[in-house]
Amino acid sequence: MNPIGALILLAVILVVFGAPRRFALLGVLAGALFLTQGQSIDIGGFNIFAMRFVEMAAFARVVSRRELADVHINRVDRMLLVLYLYTTAVFLLRSSVDFAFQIGMAVDAILLYFSFRGLIKNFDDVHQFSRDFVFLLAPFAFLLLIESFTSQNPFAFMGGVSFGDWTREGRVRCFGSFRNPSLLGTLGATFAPLYFGLWLNKVDRKIATVGGLICLFIVWASNSGGPLNCLVFGVFGWMAWPMRRKMRTVRWGLVLAIIALALVMKSPIWYLPARVSAITGGTGWHRSYLMDMAAQHVSQWGLAGMPIKETGPWFPYQLTATGGADITNQYLSFGIAGGLLAMTFLILLVSRAFSTIGQAMLAIRQQSTAGCDQEFLVWGLGAVLTAHAGNWIGISYFDQTIAIWLFHLAAISNLTQIEATLIDSSGPTESVDSLSQTPVHVTH
Repeated sequence: MNPIGALILLAVILVVFGAPRRFALLGVLAGALFLTQGQSIDIGGFNIFAMRFVEMAAFARVVSRRELADVHINRVDRMLLVLYLYTTAVFLLRSSVDFAFQIGMAVDAILLYFSFRGLIKNFDDVHQFSRDFVFLLAPFAFLLLIESFTSQNPFAFMGGVSFGDWTREGRVRCFGSFRNPSLLGTLGATFAPLYFGLWLNKVDRKIATVGGLICLFIVWASNSGGPLNCLVFGVFGWMAWPMRRKMRTVRWGLVLAIIALALVMKSPIWYLPARVSAITGGTGWHRSYLMDMAAQHVSQWGLAGMPIKETGPWFPYQLTATGGADITNQYLSFGIAGGLLAMTFLILLVSRAFSTIGQAMLAIRQQSTAGCDQEFLVWGLGAVLTAHAGNWIGISYFDQTIAIWLFHLAAISNLTQIEATLIDSSGPTESVDSLSQTPVHVTH
């Protein structure tokens, strides 16, 4: 860790631990944007990235200030714990190598997630953060602009990746503080739907426009097909807004569309990313072939995962660091680590998050005092979740992008408390879940 990185880290930690909750939340994301994984300290075999110091400071803060005291463990929280604890336990039982890495991933996820749970309390917190975050995105985008036109990454002096002439179709692919252009682009692609929801609130239209344009610029600067696809998934999420009261119809429509594609395509359905990349660019063939190889070798990893090195024969090329295939699929990444059950837990986590959004939308509609602005915000989070879930078909999060995802998940999870607060004001009601269309008795 160099002196400048240490100074930035110290400033971030002071804000996270000592500032009011509004700025502490902003500080954690500032760490994700402006601290690279090149800034780290090796302690006893554990590689302590700068971001890990930030997450420890955040968790220490929410515990010491009892900001977690009013957080009620809900179904999203439980599933996240099950996902990471199960995957880590299975990995450790079958493997004697890379255990520090797997434990580190689980610790990162749990500490970050519950730190965000303690720092986000209500609609106003998510709303205010969205406004404030623009003031972090603006200087970050300026650094990307420099990288785009000079081919020199301003974060290189802090260990940021800089290939100089890493281009696609004559244009630089920017990294910023991230470890891959696609992960950089994911930042913009997943926040863009949230800013569209903020834009629909006319009071915040100016700052939402700026935020949305910056997000689109970040996707452009990454010059990657994956973030563009991720953005499209977010757009699809918002396209479902007119059908928000008929989500059962939307879901069955998607199922029927997939079945129809499977019937008309000559190759398996998982070769669809290869077809899409022919239009948007990127390495869709790799993603499709990876899923094909995983399906053919499911007997090797389905029960309890498999060593990543043993995936090497799946491709004519391997990653130098692992000797295995490049697992560019978040679902499969959990599968390789912990088997089909771990992959199932990830899908259930996403499913429960969508269900939480549906319940929150329903609770808002039932309150005469709840305005459409709150619906826009919640639906925006649903579009963000759609973007992540679709993005995972072609990428796995292996750097500070995990903090972006966990912030979004924690904001969604907190909707259960927001929903309970709304219901509390009028008592329990018998209603219909806008996602499942099944009767639900909602109580605090």
